[in-house]
Amino acid sequence: MAAMAAGDQHASSEVLRGLARHLNCLNEDNKSTRKRALELIKRETVDKGLSSGVLQEVFSALLKPLLKCLSDPMERCRETAIATLTEFIRCVPKPEESLPYLMPCLAQRLGEKDILEPAEELRLSALEMLTLAVEVCGKHLAPYMNEMMNILQRTIVDPFPDVKRESCKCTVNFAKSVPEHFHMQADSLVKPLMQTIAHQHSRVRVSVIEATGAVIQHGTGKNVDDVLSHLAQRLFDDSPQVRKAVTVVVGDWLLHMRDRYSYFHKLIPLLLSNVTDEIPEIRLLAADLWKQVGAQWEKENEEDIKDKMDFLLTPPPFYPPGVERPGLGCRELVVRNLGRLVPAISHDVTDWLVPTRVRASQLLSVLLLHAEDYNTQHLQPLLAALYRACTDTERDVVNNVTAKLLGTFVPPVAFLKLLLDHVMTSSSSSRPWAPLMMLAAVLGGCPSALLKPHLEEIANTLAQPDVCQEYQQVMYLEQLLACVDVLLHQCESDCGSISLQLLQVLVTLIIYSPISHSCPFPLSSALLFLCKVQGLDSVTELYRQHMGQLLYWLSASVNTWCSYSPQRLQLHIIVMQSGPVIGEFVSQLMPLLRCSLQPDKDPEMRMSVFTMLAKLLLDATNTLDSQGHFREEAERFLCDILLPNLVWHAGRTATAARTSALSCLLALLHGGAITPGQLLCLEEKLSPLVLTALDEDSQMARLFACRSLSTILQLIGTSLHPEALNNIYPELLKRLDDSSEEVRGVALQALGLWLSSLTGDYNPELFAPHLQLLFQQLLLHLDDPDGTVQGRVLEVLKKGSSVHPALLKREVEAVRDTQRSPLYCDQLLQHISSLHTETTAECTE
Repeated sequence: MAAMAAGDQHASSEVLRGLARHLNCLNEDNKSTRKRALELIKRETVDKGLSSGVLQEVFSALLKPLLKCLSDPMERCRETAIATLTEFIRCVPKPEESLPYLMPCLAQRLGEKDILEPAEELRLSALEMLTLAVEVCGKHLAPYMNEMMNILQRTIVDPFPDVKRESCKCTVNFAKSVPEHFHMQADSLVKPLMQTIAHQHSRVRVSVIEATGAVIQHGTGKNVDDVLSHLAQRLFDDSPQVRKAVTVVVGDWLLHMRDRYSYFHKLIPLLLSNVTDEIPEIRLLAADLWKQVGAQWEKENEEDIKDKMDFLLTPPPFYPPGVERPGLGCRELVVRNLGRLVPAISHDVTDWLVPTRVRASQLLSVLLLHAEDYNTQHLQPLLAALYRACTDTERDVVNNVTAKLLGTFVPPVAFLKLLLDHVMTSSSSSRPWAPLMMLAAVLGGCPSALLKPHLEEIANTLAQPDVCQEYQQVMYLEQLLACVDVLLHQCESDCGSISLQLLQVLVTLIIYSPISHSCPFPLSSALLFLCKVQGLDSVTELYRQHMGQLLYWLSASVNTWCSYSPQRLQLHIIVMQSGPVIGEFVSQLMPLLRCSLQPDKDPEMRMSVFTMLAKLLLDATNTLDSQGHFREEAERFLCDILLPNLVWHAGRTATAARTSALSCLLALLHGGAITPGQLLCLEEKLSPLVLTALDEDSQMARLFACRSLSTILQLIGTSLHPEALNNIYPELLKRLDDSSEEVRGVALQALGLWLSSLTGDYNPELFAPHLQLLFQQLLLHLDDPDGTVQGRVLEVLKKGSSVHPALLKREVEAVRDTQRSPLYCDQLLQHISSLHTETTAECTE
């Protein structure tokens, strides 16, 4: 060994002797001379492949001259000097011997407030040399803590991105090399690192995050709060490599940081947020690190959780299928920190930045899965956070809300108490559908066996008027329908006990059917499914099962109905959809109609009900009179309901109400729900009101009145007393001058029916003045400008010729010469003559 050392010393002396002139040239003023000298020194030393022992001796001799060259004005000289020094540090066996001179020099060049080295590439080379020195010298750098920190503080914020990255790399190596000393000054690097963490280059951001991890890991732990918000921002970074770096750093802290237990509640969200990252590699990495954290915590706290390790290894019943259950340690970590995590998430869920809200909603779902039945202890704040998330304007936030997990893990008695109260008091909220959305989601996760005892309470709440009739927004109705749907699909046959309440809700939803098309499932499907779970063949059977209860339900509020009341629309849906079933409950329906159709009730509401009744009465045999029970009530219906609404009152609204009542009367007469005998008994009360209606301002009312008279004459015309008949025709004659052609046509038709109603009890001679007036008025209209009207009038007069032909003949002859259309008069006279001939022939026979 001594011989080898002596050989090295001799060789090094030879090398130095050859370098003497070059060293002298380093002091020359000529920059080319200095440059050539440095290149020759490099060529004769590190480039020549000398032994490490020789290089060590040569390095010791050349160190100071080379360091002096770091201040050379010529950039090329500084570059060669740095390259030479770097190779010496890499090759010599004891590079630490250079530190007393190297570190102060580098600190001067790189660690001062003002940058002394103007060339970016040379600052990078010098820093790479420092990084190499850290790698090869290790613990020997401990005495140079101040110099290192000064250099790193300045170079981390260097304008050149590559210098920033190299500085971060150097920081990581230095922290690992002298951890027992590094922690004393590690805090001084936090500020420059945080200044650089948002740099525009993603590779710089990655390097800064890695350096931050090392600084905090090997520091005092006091600066964790200073970096967490910055790291949290990097979770939204566009670069997957940056998000991956955050995942690695946070996972490392959770596994190895000395004071990690104090920061679990702050670090866990950062790691779990990346469990749902869009990049599979990051998701798997975060999940793997989280498993390691849970397993390590489980091992470290084995005594505390021994009972749980023995009894809580099997998943709880009804655990979500296809979902891997987190380990016990992971679950315990979340459970023990959930009280601190939920308020922070509730805050982030309302952040003004969309990515923050999306991440917060994803994290909330992950926590719900971990906490399992411990969610019950934090149910109120959890629900508050979920409400905020589900009412977000961003669809991704809403989709991330998995409140279904609450139904899986929290007993119904706990969540229903809060949720149903929120549903009942949602009117104070700007988004009242949120409690319903939450209820539907939670019910969807709750097992049917646990839900069954609470079905009535849930259904009664949904059927409350304040819940199912209060709002008409599409979103609210969708969520109300979703609640019904989830009950039907979760509990199926058990829903028989709440069938009435569910039908009440569905009936209420149907009245807003124009907007139901946007619902996720059609209302008709929900009705059919409600039938199916009870074994009923059709919706008609469903109504038969509950019609009595539904009518009683509506009767409870009928005294307060107005045009805005949803109950009138509910009645419409019930009687229209139930078909022939409503005919089985006429006795229960009539009091409800009588109350709602009193003349002092809201006119618009009455019009709506009359319109509904008109539709039913037109098809009475298949609706109201399907069992023949309506005929038993027809007289009272006419007297107590229809006739009072035909009494004249001033005003357009009153006219509209009478028009709707007239339409209902016409439907009653046409639909056959009243017998001729019943009609004849009421003719004295009915006819005056109908005749009065012939003078209504409303064309539609006059038309309905004319048609009603026509129908009455068809049904009981031949049974009417002559005086009653004589009261009718003058009013019909007035309508021949009506402004409406349709009314005129119906009036002529009614006059024809009136003439057909004259039986043997009607003495033509006795009532000749009435017939004369009728003939005279009709003959006037035989001269109508409208040929169609002329033809109709002629047909009516032909019917009149059989009543009193002589009288008609005289009247025709009297006006024939004054008529503009004498042809019709001639036809009429010819018709009368033919009738006279036929009559004479019959008498002769």
